[in-house]
Amino acid sequence: MRATLLACAVFACSEFALAETISAIRVWPAQDYTRVTVESGKALKHNLLRIHNPERLVLDLEDVDLQSVQQGFSDKVSTSDPYIAKLRVGRFKPGVVRVVLDLKSDVKPQIFTLAPIGEYGHRLVLDIYPVEPLDPILALLQKPELKLVPGKSAEEEPSEEQNRAARPNNKQAPSAPAAPLVNRLVTIAVDAGHGGEDPGARGRRGTREKQVTLTIARKLKSLIDAEPNMRALLTRDGDYFIDLRARVEKAGLVKADLFVSVHADAFVKPHVRGSSVFALSERGASSPAAQSLAMSENRADLIGGVNVARKRDHYVEMTLADLRLTTQISDSLKLGQAVLGELGGVNLLHRGRVEQAAFAVLKSPIPSILVETAFISNPDEEKRLNDAAYQEKIARAILRGIKGYIAKNPPLSRSTLAAMR
Repeated sequence: MRATLLACAVFACSEFALAETISAIRVWPAQDYTRVTVESGKALKHNLLRIHNPERLVLDLEDVDLQSVQQGFSDKVSTSDPYIAKLRVGRFKPGVVRVVLDLKSDVKPQIFTLAPIGEYGHRLVLDIYPVEPLDPILALLQKPELKLVPGKSAEEEPSEEQNRAARPNNKQAPSAPAAPLVNRLVTIAVDAGHGGEDPGARGRRGTREKQVTLTIARKLKSLIDAEPNMRALLTRDGDYFIDLRARVEKAGLVKADLFVSVHADAFVKPHVRGSSVFALSERGASSPAAQSLAMSENRADLIGGVNVARKRDHYVEMTLADLRLTTQISDSLKLGQAVLGELGGVNLLHRGRVEQAAFAVLKSPIPSILVETAFISNPDEEKRLNDAAYQEKIARAILRGIKGYIAKNPPLSRSTLAAMR
């Protein structure tokens, strides 16, 4: 009897010694999909089962500490999660911890692992997609209420005194562009940079780029939707990760005319400041800084976590050689210059011209720009990026630039989306 008890004790101790403590568990719910991330110090052995009637996902984790898994998943699932109803964690058998996710409907799960990068260790990622992918065209049919800073009407633009106080360079604001002359609905893809597992740059006060970009992108969408001949699609409308090619893919699905990606710049020296606009480059970056920024932004897929095994629709399997680069880049530079001119009336410009580099998110057949609204690494600009009035000024400046570009470069007639008005 004593020998049996001693053997059991030795086995339990050895199992405990082998158990990996989970360092973090994160759940990112969104209509597009819900992501569950389990982070640890080493790659986890796992097995995923799919069970019907009722719908469940069963995730078995080998050689992990039960308590750390229980604590990690505690209160992580909200009632508003589109796909997970609830979950429970328990010991399935010696050496195996089982996580059962009760689902609200049938789903298409995908599970994969990610090697350590940046601030993250080894990650096991479970993506829970709907059986039928959401149609982004439906988002265009939803016209949200325009939310403005208190005391402003939808038509009111910032006064010259407000603009002068907001811009350190005291340059004259560009004149208001003429109303775009178009005979159909213009669709603009508004892309909020980063999101979810990818926080983007961080300010010294703790501001995360992904939060700022989403707020400004939402304001820009509301302003665009208030225009009688325009509609906007948000590629990301929540705090979740979406890979760079999927952002371009969404714009293609709704046949967008323009693509505007919103970001907040960062640099190692806190005194660097100002707004910038970038377009795609065919022959290398226009400056070392532009090249460095493109490399940093393109790492978003590695940080956010892309499932390289996920298949894409054939129409997005494009390379630079497939694009009509000359026209696309030329139009992007025109759009970028129009937006840059308007941003100069709100903030100091970091560069007086549109920069170019090989940004993955700008590899689209349509005019595409990336707007660095300000330097989140600059304490003063970080503070302004958190100010609702400044966020709205930035959004309005981008819209004025878009309208100025469209007035001079009206899109060709197309009835596909106009018929949905």
